[in-house]
Amino acid sequence: MNLVKSFLIAMCLFISGTVFAATQPNILLIVSEDNGPELGCYGDPFAKTPHLDQLAGEGILFRQAFVPQAGCSQSRASFLTGLYPHQNGQIGLATWGFRMYQADTPNLPRRLKKAGYRTGIIGKLHINPASAFPFDMHEITGANFQRNQLGDYTKHAMEFMNATDEPFFLSVNYPDAHAPWIAQVDGLPKNPQTSSDVQVLDYMGIDSPEFRGMVANHYNCMSRLDSLVGDLLEALNQSGKADDTIVIYIGDHGADMLRGKRTCYEGGLRIPMLMRWPKHIVPQVRDELVSTLDLMPTLLAASGAERVSGLPGAELQPLFQPGSAKWRTHFFAEYHTHAAAPNYFPQRSVRGQRYKLIESLLPNTIHPDYDITIEKLHASYREMNDGENLDLNAVIADSSPDVKAAYSLMRQPTRYQVYDLQEDPYEFRNLADDPEYATVFTELRKRLDRWRHETNDPLLDAKKLRMLTQEVRSVKKKSDGKKYGWKYPEYLMESFDKQQ
Repeated sequence: MNLVKSFLIAMCLFISGTVFAATQPNILLIVSEDNGPELGCYGDPFAKTPHLDQLAGEGILFRQAFVPQAGCSQSRASFLTGLYPHQNGQIGLATWGFRMYQADTPNLPRRLKKAGYRTGIIGKLHINPASAFPFDMHEITGANFQRNQLGDYTKHAMEFMNATDEPFFLSVNYPDAHAPWIAQVDGLPKNPQTSSDVQVLDYMGIDSPEFRGMVANHYNCMSRLDSLVGDLLEALNQSGKADDTIVIYIGDHGADMLRGKRTCYEGGLRIPMLMRWPKHIVPQVRDELVSTLDLMPTLLAASGAERVSGLPGAELQPLFQPGSAKWRTHFFAEYHTHAAAPNYFPQRSVRGQRYKLIESLLPNTIHPDYDITIEKLHASYREMNDGENLDLNAVIADSSPDVKAAYSLMRQPTRYQVYDLQEDPYEFRNLADDPEYATVFTELRKRLDRWRHETNDPLLDAKKLRMLTQEVRSVKKKSDGKKYGWKYPEYLMESFDKQQ
C-alpha cells in the first residue's frame, strides 16, 4: 500500500507540475532607448508607428506610465529588480563603473529561470554586475548605436522563441531612438521626415527650424523602431506562441534633448507602456499612475514564480479588466547622476494626478548637466549638418518669459519646485513660493519625506550625501570611472543594513 500511495502522490505532483508549466505564459519584453510617448497611439500627430499603435489596440495603453530614474542603466536595473536606484545601487551608468550594491539582489530573469523559464536578452543589459542576471542567451551584447545588422534582432529572437516548448522570457532591447539620430538605415524609414514635417516636443518649450531638423530625425528613429517591432511581433505570430505570450513594450526614459533624459521633469520620466496578453487583458486605455517598477511583481505573479517581498511596485493585474480599481494616488522618482561629475545633481520627486513636487538635494548650485546637454546638442547638430552651428542658448533667450525662467531654474534649481500639471503640463511655472499653493506644497513635501523614509533613502543622511557628492565629483572621465573602485555601495548600503 505504501508503494501504491507513494506512486499515486508522485503522479499527482507530476501531473500538477505539468499543468502548471503549460499555463505559464511566455514573456516578451521590448525596450526602446531615449524616447517618451512619441507614438501615434498616444496622440502624437507626427509619429509614424502603425505596429505599436496596433499593439496598443490589442492590449492596454497606460497613459500615465513612468520610470523611477531617467537614465539608461538606472531604469533598466529598476525594472529588472523592481527596486528604485537608491535601493539597488545602480545610481549611474554601468559604463562608468556604477553598480548594484549586492550581486545577489533578486531579479526578474533569476526568479523566472528558477520557475522553469528559458531566459534570453538581445541588445544591451547595461547593469553591473552583468553576472547577476542569469540569461541563457545573450546576443548583440553592445548598445549598437550605429544600427548595424538591425535584422539580427528578429533573427535571434525567432531562433530563441522556436528553440523549445518551455516557457520563455525574452528581453529585446533596440538602439533607437538613442543619439545619434540617424534619418535612415537599411531603407528604414522608407520616407524620412524633415524639419518641415514636425514640431519640437512641447515640453521643451522652444522652437527653431534647425532644432526641428533634429527632432525630425528623432521621429525617424521612432518610425524605424516601429518597423523592427513589427518584424519581431510577426516572428512571434509565426512561432504559433502569440496567444500564450505576454508582450510588453516600454521606453527606458525620455528623449536625450532638453528637459528630458537626466531630469525629474515629465519629459524624462514619462514613457510609453503597452501590454498585451490574449484572454487575460481586455483592450483599453488606463489613466492610473503606473511604473516600470510594477513589471517585476506583475510578471512574477503571472508566471507563478516566487514573489519578492518588500518591492515598491504593485501587480498590474487589477487593471487588466475595465472599471475602477484601488490604486496608488502618487508616483515617486529620483535622480542621482548619469556619467559621474558631468551630470551629478541628486533630486527626488513626487506627483499625483494634478500636482508635482521636485526636491533638489544640492539647491541653488549650478546643475552641471545643463550646459553639457546644450553642448551635446550643438555637437550633434554640427555632425548632422556638415559643421553648421546651432545656438540653442539664443533660441532659449528668444522664448517666452515663462520658458526662459524655466530654463534658468533648470540650470540652478531652488530647493523645491511645484507644478500644477493640469494648468501647466510642461512644468514652466514654479509655484513653490505661491501662497495659493501652500497647502499643496506642504502635503506633497510630507508625502515625499515619508516615501524617502519608507524606502530607506540613504541620502536622507547629510553625511552620506556629502560622501557621495565628493566621491562622484572626483570622477570626471569614463576611463577613470571604469578603473575606480566605487565605495558608495558600501557606505550607502549601511542605511539598509541598519534598518532591515
